[in-house]
Amino acid sequence: MRERIDSASNRKIKLAASLRQKKYREKEGLFLAEGVRLCEMAAHSGWGILFGLYTEAALADERARILLEELEGRGCRIHAVPEGIFAKASATDSPQGVLLVLEQKKSTLEECLGKSGQPLLMVLDGIQDPGNAGTMIRTADAAGVDGVIFLEGSADVFADKTVRATMGSLFHLPVCTDAKPAEFLELAGSRGFHLYAAALDETAMAYHMADFSGKAAVIFGNEAKGIGERLLGAAKKIYIPMFGRAESLNVSAAAAVVVYEAVRQRRLASPNFR
Repeated sequence: MRERIDSASNRKIKLAASLRQKKYREKEGLFLAEGVRLCEMAAHSGWGILFGLYTEAALADERARILLEELEGRGCRIHAVPEGIFAKASATDSPQGVLLVLEQKKSTLEECLGKSGQPLLMVLDGIQDPGNAGTMIRTADAAGVDGVIFLEGSADVFADKTVRATMGSLFHLPVCTDAKPAEFLELAGSRGFHLYAAALDETAMAYHMADFSGKAAVIFGNEAKGIGERLLGAAKKIYIPMFGRAESLNVSAAAAVVVYEAVRQRRLASPNFR
């Protein structure tokens, strides 16, 4: 159903604008997805859509038109708004003229750690940059990781910059948020997970020497402080050798290197590997 909104004081515009702040995202249990590609992936994900906003200018894009027609056909409320009003709701500097207000969906520790088989998980301990956090979700999705766990103190999964950095991967795999480190360690231990911590430490082994073939959770730490001591004490420490003059990699780049090595090992061990 399409309706037009011409007032910046409309409650839906105010709601969308408020979701740029974490306290309102948490209060409402909602978040924003902006841009044609991200909204397409959200629409195809099965996540709950409260409503959408679009500008007349966005209709010049064929993909945007198809997306809006699809949403309308599913009974989603979508609203045409003037560009000035859209800008009030948008969280981007250069809006594409399409956004959706979506219901948050969070997985629990039990759901991530309780998966059958030999799951591989990515764990973020205090990763605060939303771009890094979102990119790590995207990497996990691309590599076929079974879930991502955000421990307390990490970036807000549903912040606009995080969501955009996932490039839609947020909608593809389980993500647990605000998990307590003690609860993670207790449940991971009871489920037989092997824990690995990326750390620049003299006692660490080169990442490719680790055995990722079983149940494994790989922990990556805060950009400045690294991984918390309790987690380090419970995990095997791994590092990525540096052959040039740089001291380390960006944490999202490090995550890609380690996770793909884990996946390589696991795929080689699979009888169906090709």
